[in-house]
Amino acid sequence: MSASAAFLQLLNGLASANSLFLVAAGLSLIFGVTRTINFAHGSLYMLGMYCAVTLIARLGGGALGFWASVLLAAAFVGVAGAAIEILVLRRTYAAPDLMQLLATFALVLIIGDFALWAWGPEDILGPRAPGLAGAVTILGREFPQYDLFLIAFGPLVLLALWLLLTRTRWGTLVRAATEDREMAGALGVNHKWLFTGVFALGAFLAGFGGAIEIPREPASLSVALSVIADAFVVVVVGGLGSIPGAFLAALLISEIKALCIGFGQVTVFGTVFSLSKLTLVIEFLVMAVVLVLRPWGLLGRAAAPARGPAVLEPRLPVPSRRALYALAALVAALALVPTLSTGYTLVLLTDILVFALFAVSLHFIAGPGGLHSFGHAAYFGLGAYGAGLLLLKAHAPMELALLLAPFCGALGALLFGWFCVRLSGVYLAMLTLAFAQIAWSIVFQWDALTGGSNGLIGVWPARWLSSQSAYYYLTLATCSAGIALLWRILYSPFGYALRAARDSALRAAAIGIDVRALQWAAFTLAGWFAGLGGALFAFAKGSISPETLAVPRSVDGLVMVLLGGLHTLTGPIWGAALFTWLEDTLARTVNYWHAVIGAVILALVLAFPQGVAGFARQRFARRGDDA
Repeated sequence: MSASAAFLQLLNGLASANSLFLVAAGLSLIFGVTRTINFAHGSLYMLGMYCAVTLIARLGGGALGFWASVLLAAAFVGVAGAAIEILVLRRTYAAPDLMQLLATFALVLIIGDFALWAWGPEDILGPRAPGLAGAVTILGREFPQYDLFLIAFGPLVLLALWLLLTRTRWGTLVRAATEDREMAGALGVNHKWLFTGVFALGAFLAGFGGAIEIPREPASLSVALSVIADAFVVVVVGGLGSIPGAFLAALLISEIKALCIGFGQVTVFGTVFSLSKLTLVIEFLVMAVVLVLRPWGLLGRAAAPARGPAVLEPRLPVPSRRALYALAALVAALALVPTLSTGYTLVLLTDILVFALFAVSLHFIAGPGGLHSFGHAAYFGLGAYGAGLLLLKAHAPMELALLLAPFCGALGALLFGWFCVRLSGVYLAMLTLAFAQIAWSIVFQWDALTGGSNGLIGVWPARWLSSQSAYYYLTLATCSAGIALLWRILYSPFGYALRAARDSALRAAAIGIDVRALQWAAFTLAGWFAGLGGALFAFAKGSISPETLAVPRSVDGLVMVLLGGLHTLTGPIWGAALFTWLEDTLARTVNYWHAVIGAVILALVLAFPQGVAGFARQRFARRGDDA
């Protein structure tokens, strides 16, 4: 690549960085003050794009109409953000932290289907910015004027935010809440309206970032997921709550991606490497490296120490004899299903059993272990691909492939977990997300081994398991045994030590527990059982695709765990059954089924902030006390 082309590619990176900075700055502000992981932030960006296109068409395409439409679209999204905080999130602040994540995930589904209903499935091209539609010549090459405008506009937004946060009383309150929210509340800060104002500002920035991007890319339904992934990376790399950090990280990541696109491929010692393929995963590689070397991000700071007693999490109840009998009766009832029903009922129940094992394996580290993973599907997918490759490439018998496939998930968890257990909180969750995306990128692009985007087909069980009822019985026995074994581990000395490390790592270390080794072992165990679920899933479907280990699958697992109840034993099972049944039933019967699922999840979060199983446990406990 010539010097002029490289320079223009750097300018492209700068233009992309500034729109990315806008959405990341809003996300960073929201998390810094409210501690809410706002999955719906990308949907607000998408909403800003669609609103801008609609308003421009109504107000006219002149300079006044264009920029008025951009500002009005951002203002509308800001008002929508304030309404979301008041009507939804404000009701979840007293619930466990991850319930806010579940609520914002529900909003993603609702907003996505609203956009589908309002604007349709097709991408919508916006007009060029009046007065900035042409190009200028730089080093003998044409470069868009609008991109030059964006390059200059980003630092102005950074300056405006810096003045707002450092030169106003409201900004001082925001910085105080970001540094130590508990102390700010103790000093009399009205946190309710502060949270609303911050959420509205963050939503405004997201909507503004989407609106000004209209001349460069079309409004589409798919943009929400890609933008929120990039924004999360920028916020974490820069340091949670740091606006300058978000700006620096946006520049770093955008420039690296631009250079990968510009160079295309390089030759090292006679071997050709395609850099353009790295654009799918390069930001996650950057995040992984930064978090390993600097756990709090480039300009971030360590979180304020928690106040109060050492034990911060609810106690995991020991199942009573009555509960064990009820679970045994449930398994017996499931064993009778093939005698009463066949066909699709068995297919659905097989899926529920597989995802119940997947959810319980995630709960094992996220609940008792305190290791919140946003990338658990990586081990589920590695187990699935392990089974398929052993069967198709190594020509192993299906039984041997099923036995060995979970070790693929365990090996992935062993490798990734060594880095992940050195972090905590959101940084740990984001590192698990980064590693999962890296694993997905390898599977997606390694055509010769994994089939690339086409995946693997012909992954069928052995002849003696070819009937639906036979494979259902295998799945029931395997998943029941796996769940029972995970529960048995939780109530072993290992499980109690894991909970001690979660509640107070310092005290656990003081009594001789190697906290990191313990958590690493738990991470690997969870990966093994997730891999077992993935292998069963592969043989049930007969094929595997990269979506098996993609981020949405990890989010599904989190939804299952949180719906049932993070601090319950059987909650992940009920959450997996409810979510899988809802998704299957509504997808076949309702047009905008994502929105319906989102509304149901939102209603459950607001009604049962401890999860469905957690609510049932509380009711039974109160009834026992009354008796």
